[in-house]
Amino acid sequence: MNPRSLLAFLHDAMAAALAWLLALWLRFNLDMPPENVAAAFGALLWLVPLYCVGFWYFGLYRGLWRYASLNDLQRILQAVAVCALAATAIIVLFGVQLIPRSVIILHPPLLLLIMGGSRLAYRAWNERRLYGELRWTGNPVLILGAGEASASLVKELFRSTEWRVVGLLDDDRTKRNMLLNGVRVLGPLSSIADWKQRYNVGHAIVAMPSATAAERRHAVELATRSGLIVLTIPVLDDILSQRVSISQIRKVGIEDLLGREQVVLDNAGLHGLITGKTVLVTGAGGSIGSELSRQIARFEPGLLILFELSEFALYSLEQEFSQHYPKLPVACLIGDVRNRERVESIFSRYRPDVVFHAAAYKHVPLMETGNAWEAVQNNILGTYRVASAAQRHGAAKLILVSTDKAVNPTNVMGASKRLSEVVCQALGRSGGTAFITVRFGNVLDSNGSVIPKFREQIARGGPVTVTHPDITRFFMSIPEAAQLVLQASLMGRGGEIFVLDMGEPVKIVDLARDLIRLSGLTEQDIRIEFTGLRPGEKLYEELLADDEHTLPTPHPKLRIARVGEGVPAEGIDVILEWLGQTDATDDNAVRSRLSQLVPEYRPGTNG
Repeated sequence: MNPRSLLAFLHDAMAAALAWLLALWLRFNLDMPPENVAAAFGALLWLVPLYCVGFWYFGLYRGLWRYASLNDLQRILQAVAVCALAATAIIVLFGVQLIPRSVIILHPPLLLLIMGGSRLAYRAWNERRLYGELRWTGNPVLILGAGEASASLVKELFRSTEWRVVGLLDDDRTKRNMLLNGVRVLGPLSSIADWKQRYNVGHAIVAMPSATAAERRHAVELATRSGLIVLTIPVLDDILSQRVSISQIRKVGIEDLLGREQVVLDNAGLHGLITGKTVLVTGAGGSIGSELSRQIARFEPGLLILFELSEFALYSLEQEFSQHYPKLPVACLIGDVRNRERVESIFSRYRPDVVFHAAAYKHVPLMETGNAWEAVQNNILGTYRVASAAQRHGAAKLILVSTDKAVNPTNVMGASKRLSEVVCQALGRSGGTAFITVRFGNVLDSNGSVIPKFREQIARGGPVTVTHPDITRFFMSIPEAAQLVLQASLMGRGGEIFVLDMGEPVKIVDLARDLIRLSGLTEQDIRIEFTGLRPGEKLYEELLADDEHTLPTPHPKLRIARVGEGVPAEGIDVILEWLGQTDATDDNAVRSRLSQLVPEYRPGTNG
């Protein structure tokens, strides 16, 4: 036993004796007869050892008093209750004389009071000694929300030299003027501007991890309009799983304003699909491919194959996995999905059970002019190479990552992705591998997306360029998209086109305004400039074609699209014959052929 534990043990032994004598003293109204004094001291000879054994058995000396908590009080309560019952049994069975029954009743609560009170008093003294001065130092900050997360955050920020909590704001009227760990709930969220001015506050922390996305967005908007720099705490799932501490505050990101709710995954089912299996991810170095790989790693595949064309992207991913997943078997393979020999050698050697095909060219304007032939080669022929190899080598499932731009496409990228869907559906009719397609819209912070571009423009002082004041897009975060692709892979039986619930479309100009505001600036500081729609760009995106409809699935964020028959298996030969030509690389020729193969393709229109 270390010295601290020994000291605590001696304290509790003395507490048991003191509480016993105090109970007798109170029973006789502070005037104990001599014969009862002798009986009381005689009982201590067996009573104190009995309680000491109980204290040791219930592990009261495994923790430190400075961190005394409800768990410690619970263990004290259990130990005292069991020992009190044992002491009562001894007194009754052995007929111990001159011990009044009221003393047996008074002793346990008095002992609880002494033992629990001394521990909490020591913790309070220790925290005041260590952190008392810190409460009045640091930047003044308001906390938005007055729930359990806020109470924990206040306690942790007391130990920080960086922050000084001046108050909490919450719309619950019953909490008004209440104290959370010594800090007052000042008023509703709408009063934030008044309290900012009164206390000269420059920051606000949104501590509402269990609130809806709409409620968090409202809080952020109120704070930014008041000129505050807005921070937030991690999401509730991360806090509960102890991946992060509640005190790890960060700046509010655009994903916090999107209105996206947490994805619930069938973890048991995904373990059955992935754990111990060989899983291949193509385009593993891209935004979706890399996040898919991270999510898959959580389910401990037998081997994770990362297939990527970019050497630097694959190197970066290899370094990340060697650091964060050192025990996971990973094969990092460079290659082009269009290269039949390379794809064939990979499938022949590793024989993957599940394939996630995320390799694609996705940038609409870039693929529209000067690169149309490369787009159809990579997106259609590359998909065929991977899909046919998966079928030949007995993969159980192939999941094609598609896009909302494949619906009524107006650009080469969208039409090429629609044909890649058609290719997978046609191959799937011959049986064997189950081919599953997942469509979704834009993901935040993906390579080449609008959010990083806006951030760069804001950093340069503007202007922020938006193509059209009415242009809208569907958005979700990269982790959410990857999680839903995984969920669709589990649910799919073959032939389905899953459509992710993308929520409501977001105006791009509103995203620009949000980013400007979150940067602590206004539209007077950073101007928004409209530049006109780019080649192949639509005003809005669709998730379903005109002749399609959807069916619900057990998962609230996934629906199944009903699509036409597409091309028969022999129709693939027509597509492959076209892609095998060497004189069809002109952009206009590509568009013309795509119009024949994809009837809903309308090049050059801005829907």
